[in-house]
Amino acid sequence: MMRAKAPRPPIAGMLALFLLAQTRKVEGEAWKRRLMVKAGASRCLARIPPDAYGIAMSISDFSGKTIAIDFETATEARASACSIGLAFIENGRVVRIEERLIRPPDNRYSPFNIAIHGIRPEHTAHAPDFADVMAEFAGEFEGARMIAHNASFDFSVLRACLDVVGLEYPELSYLCSVKLAQRHWPDLGSHRLNVLAAHLGLTFAHHNAAEDARICAEACLAMAVEAEALDCFDLALKLGLNVGRLNRRGYEPCSFARKPRRVASLQA
Repeated sequence: MMRAKAPRPPIAGMLALFLLAQTRKVEGEAWKRRLMVKAGASRCLARIPPDAYGIAMSISDFSGKTIAIDFETATEARASACSIGLAFIENGRVVRIEERLIRPPDNRYSPFNIAIHGIRPEHTAHAPDFADVMAEFAGEFEGARMIAHNASFDFSVLRACLDVVGLEYPELSYLCSVKLAQRHWPDLGSHRLNVLAAHLGLTFAHHNAAEDARICAEACLAMAVEAEALDCFDLALKLGLNVGRLNRRGYEPCSFARKPRRVASLQA
């Protein structure tokens, strides 16, 4: 007597299970890496050798130093930074990456934010507060040229945290890599960091501040090379993007330049 074959699960269901397993695998690796950081400890991920990360630069004289920045927040409040990631660009390469855990106000977290980045109150219970972390990098922020993926969020976090601790804004200029990518790669279905990383053949752990800053930097370098721009800020000029600015008096957002209005010609 032949046994009846068990019905095969629908293809869509099998695909969903596979994608879920891959997501859990990636999240698990990111979580294991985070557990290596003792609560409250700061870490320098490394001074990166020139060939460590993927993009081979064809332009060797990118001018000056540029810093990509990314924040993770503990709650919905902008002034609740719990992690900062920085990727330093020099001579067309990512040469240094830093990450610091930050103790948010009252060390309070929302479950929603924990689900996104995996940072919990016990990880930042003994971490430095924002003022201490800012003191470490203040000299490098002052006069810097910076980039962030969705800059309106990251620089609103920076401003809100500075306001809470009563510190002056540094003088700096910045770009939004989302806006750069929207202009440079208009045919991509999305301009999220994971999509840009896949487009460039780079792997990373999303919603880790250091990793997000690194991919932001690498994406901007790749766009500048493709566009034959001198650097990321020259790329912004080519793409019609206004540079954002932060200064003691306030800020100007990074925005698309307005296209000149067409004036109807008057016939005599």
